[in-house]
Amino acid sequence: MQDPGVDAVIQQWTSEREQSAEEIEARQIASSWLAEAPQAAPGIPGQRGATGPGAWAALDTADTTYLDAMRQRLPDAPDELLVAAAGWWQMIGDVREAEAWWDAGISPLDQRALDYRAAGLTPGDLAKWLGPLTVLEHLRRGSAPAWCVARLARQRRDAAS
Repeated sequence: MQDPGVDAVIQQWTSEREQSAEEIEARQIASSWLAEAPQAAPGIPGQRGATGPGAWAALDTADTTYLDAMRQRLPDAPDELLVAAAGWWQMIGDVREAEAWWDAGISPLDQRALDYRAAGLTPGDLAKWLGPLTVLEHLRRGSAPAWCVARLARQRRDAAS
């Protein structure tokens, strides 16, 4: 028995992967160009090391204080996951802030925590009530962080008047 939906998906997938001769040639040129490029150590342009004007300082992927704090909370998590999460958190806050989010119910391994923070939420906001649910419960049910921030602001404004 044939499923027309499955056949349509397979046909779409196949047509998306068909490449013209120009696309194949462009891919080959790009591959050979990248293979010839010198392999440099990672670093941020403009970040100079102490060894002289021509050397770049290597960029560490994650601060060890973040890794240590995360390893204490998730001892079985793979190092790659911890390094990635620590890399994100060290760009926006300190270890204490990451731990505050964790204590409030959002794991620093959860990238949505960064979105919540960018929207204006704090770890202390997550336990506040908006109607019958807390802010954290609203977020877990799919409410937008901006909506929660607006409702909190309205709640504060109503309480002040």
